[in-house]
Amino acid sequence: MMMDFAGKSLDLSAPHVMGIVNVTPDSFSDGGRFFSADKALEQARKLVADGATIIDIGGESTRPGSEPVGVEEEIRRVVPAIEAIHAELDVVISIDTMKAKVMRAAVAAGASLINDVNALRSEGALQAAAELGVPVCLMHMQGSPQTMQQQPHYSDVVSEVNEFLSERVAACEAAGISRSKIILDPGFVFGKNALHNLRLMKHLSVITESDLPVLVGVSRKSIIGAMLNISVEERLAGSLALASIAIWQGAKIIRSHDVRETVQAVRLCEHVMQVNDFD
Repeated sequence: MMMDFAGKSLDLSAPHVMGIVNVTPDSFSDGGRFFSADKALEQARKLVADGATIIDIGGESTRPGSEPVGVEEEIRRVVPAIEAIHAELDVVISIDTMKAKVMRAAVAAGASLINDVNALRSEGALQAAAELGVPVCLMHMQGSPQTMQQQPHYSDVVSEVNEFLSERVAACEAAGISRSKIILDPGFVFGKNALHNLRLMKHLSVITESDLPVLVGVSRKSIIGAMLNISVEERLAGSLALASIAIWQGAKIIRSHDVRETVQAVRLCEHVMQVNDFD
């Protein structure tokens, strides 16, 4: 399952790890740490050395209750970081944004994947993605970052998330985006309570049964804190456990703050899954 990212190909028949670089002052885990292009590049170097094959750049926090960022401010945050990373590192760069204008500026700067938590539903986003021609990641979110954790409700979270993603894939194809350029993300914690997240993880194979690669982002997320009663800084083990469960069920990209440890967990899962049953 080869996917072309503006001339750089990744084999998504095997799992990959996406490293997170947030150039924001307020992201839930690393807000403010990489708020300059120099700091972002330094972190990207580390993540690539640790085994990341994709670097995800975000200029707007999407944590629950976060405040929206203006288009020009988001561009001001992400473009210098993308340009610096693109100039030095041989890695796929993803832009984590919902805004069409940011997508265009980021791809012009060197990004080759659009990672949209709103699944290209914002004004102009679907058209921009189709015109830019780079792969897209479509995520499920009930509500918006400002409202998504205000009593989310589902009759059947697994089937509803799966149906939503199928509808967004159809919308992309109708807009001219090739199926070969689409990645799915069930959106853990985005408009889902603890039970919804657990059920979605338990039955993730329903979504990975698609012919499209699936990205899972559970790194340091609140579901781990809720289940184990631990702080963000203590969530590495839980992040690795959920990442391993996701890989076992067919996920192809794990989005992570802790790349070195996640790569190790992913590789060990691969060894177990590929070993012959008999000598």
